Amino acid sequence: MSPLEKFLLFVAAPAVFVLSLIEAVVLSRRAHYDWRALGVSAFDLVARIAVGLFVPLSIATPLVIWAVRHRVATIELDTWVAVLVLFVGQEFCYYWYHRAAHRVRWFWGNHAVHHSPNQLNLSAAYRVGVFGKLTGTTLFFVPLIWLGFHPRIVFAVLSLNLLYQFWIHATWIPRLGWLEYVLNTPSAHRVHHASNPEYLDANYGGVLIVFDRLFGTYVRERDDLHCRYGLVHPMTSYNPLWIEFAQWASLLRDLAQARSLRAFFGALFMPPGWAPHGPGSTTAELRARRREAAPGTAETARG
Repeated sequence: MSPLEKFLLFVAAPAVFVLSLIEAVVLSRRAHYDWRALGVSAFDLVARIAVGLFVPLSIATPLVIWAVRHRVATIELDTWVAVLVLFVGQEFCYYWYHRAAHRVRWFWGNHAVHHSPNQLNLSAAYRVGVFGKLTGTTLFFVPLIWLGFHPRIVFAVLSLNLLYQFWIHATWIPRLGWLEYVLNTPSAHRVHHASNPEYLDANYGGVLIVFDRLFGTYVRERDDLHCRYGLVHPMTSYNPLWIEFAQWASLLRDLAQARSLRAFFGALFMPPGWAPHGPGSTTAELRARRREAAPGTAETARG
């Protein structure tokens, strides 16, 4: 275990849990706080650490091995240029992973766990889902390994990226002025976690928000539209196993009921809410129905 891995396991993980508890105590004195949801998040954190320790491989491991063997170069982090390339490259890869996690149902199966809390707070940050290795999320970071960065370094930087995102799950931090144009902030991430049709599928960045602005997925938080957190169809259960498996059970049911290759592969790779026949509940369809129900409603704010 590397020094960074020891830091993440023995320092960072306990620290984020303690900080979320402190926030919980403070917030519970001001309004209702969902303590049971915090318990589910704690279960997810412990289960995910256990999976990481005892299941070292993922379904993307063969591709990682191929990328190492056929790498273009060997890049050492001994210059500021190499560090900058890794940071920006990792942000780029993370953006596309995160976008796919919302737009491809196979990846959404695990990522939906992160969006299942109906309150947004610091404890939601470490409810990530335990089946990331099953879905093959490391696939999106293979290009960095192929270019020449060591796999351990690539995934260490990814861990630091996720650690940065802990604080942006706070709802009590206001907009941060000009930083909103560069960084992924609490305001931007509140939009990301909102289930309002106007806010869905937006703000995928990790540390930076620049790729959202570049690729047209940035949506700013509006003063006239309060964020409604959780899934489009809210998760009402506090059973941690059901929360982890619910999306997978739904996917398996749709695959079993598929009567064509289009329906089968659509259930796997089309956006959540896609239906092979008739109207579904994808983001585009939800927004279209909202416009039909309320003509003249202001368009989603972008900029």
